[in-house]
Parts: sequence; C-alpha cells; structure tokens
Amino acid sequence: MKGYGQFCPIAKASEILCERWVPLVLREIMYGSARFNDIARGVPLMSRGLLAGRLRLLRDAGVVQLDGTTYRLTASGEALRPILDEMGQWAQRWGIAVLTDHDVDDRLLIWHLRRTLRLPESLHGRRVVVRFDFYGLPRGSRLARRSWWLVAEHGEVDLCYKNPGHEVDVTITADVRAFLDVLLGHRKLADAARSRTVRIEGDAALVRVISRWIPEAGGPPLVAAQALEALTMQA
Repeated sequence: MKGYGQFCPIAKASEILCERWVPLVLREIMYGSARFNDIARGVPLMSRGLLAGRLRLLRDAGVVQLDGTTYRLTASGEALRPILDEMGQWAQRWGIAVLTDHDVDDRLLIWHLRRTLRLPESLHGRRVVVRFDFYGLPRGSRLARRSWWLVAEHGEVDLCYKNPGHEVDVTITADVRAFLDVLLGHRKLADAARSRTVRIEGDAALVRVISRWIPEAGGPPLVAAQALEALTMQA
C-alpha cells in the first residue's frame, strides 16, 4: 500500500479508510453482513479478489477480525461507525447523494431492504412473502424488468433471486429510480404511489402497514454509499 509520507493523523487514517471500497466494506460489516459472500452481495461491482484484499487490509490495521468464517468489527472498527454515519448524513444534507444512472443498482437496493426491513413482532409467527418487480433498470442492463422475493419468517428475512414457490402476500411494482428516491428521502412513498411509479398490491391488511416496514428515508446504510464513493475514488 502506498502511503502519503506524512505523520499527520488524518494522512495516516486516510491510508486505510480512503482506499477505494474500504468504507463500503465497513458499511456492510457494520450493518449485519458477517460472511464473505454476504459482504460481496453488498458491493456487487467489486471483484472478489479485491474484496479479499481489502478485508486483509482491515484485519492488518486492527479494524476487523476474522472469527472462523465470520468478520466482526474490533473496538477500533466500532469507533468508525458514527464517522461513517455522519458522512452519509453529510451527503444527504448537502446534495452529494444525488443519483446518476451509474448509481442505480437494484441488487444493492434489495440487499439493503433485506437487512433493514422492520417486520412487526405481531407477524413473527407467520411467513410473509413480498415480491418486488423493478422496471426502469440501468441503461445497458440485459433486462428491462427484474423480480426479487423477500421471505420473512420467525423474525428473519431471506432474499430469493428465484421464485421460492410460496404464495406472495404483497407485490411491489416500482420504477427502480423512483423507489431509490423514496429510500433516500428525496420523495415520499405516498407521492410515488399517487404517481403510480410505485404500486403496492396484495393482502389488504399488509398493504396498509407495509410502509412502516421500510427503513427510514435517508438512513445511513444506504445514503452513506453516495458520499463514500465520492470520497474514496483512489485506485
């Protein structure tokens, strides 16, 4: 790793934290991704070889530790949590989190929902299946439309890339850009529903409350990605 050749603490911290992808890898571990494959799902444009290298860098720096096959933050890593959250809030406040077509990724969107969906305890005794039908995928995508399934059961949420064969309780059909705008706080879900860019259909009782399951608009796990990408473009 090439350093800055300066004794300044900011320079020394930047030698670790400003390596490209490092803050996003930390974001994944901070918000629940513990195994290599799960971390990789949260950074789908990052090669697995580069991910392995960045995890090794964080381990050598004492920020992350590996327990068997599980990655965990050390005390040093936990101390970075409010810093990364503040970076995300900075991006939200000052407009750095404005999306370009390059930023639109339904894979990251659905992975974010899988780990942050707030299923009420009253539903923990039953299986709830939510299908997401996204259209308006990024230019250059081989698909015009793609579906994902979130299966919530016993308080856990699983992400399925193929139809799991269970009865679907709620279907959310959305323009992917419009849905991202809702999650980032740029638009209200009710406004998107009125414009028909987001449609929620299915079990009437679940449809009425499903907006409460969606993480608060602008929450750090998703918003941080925009600021961190802008600040870590070093090769």
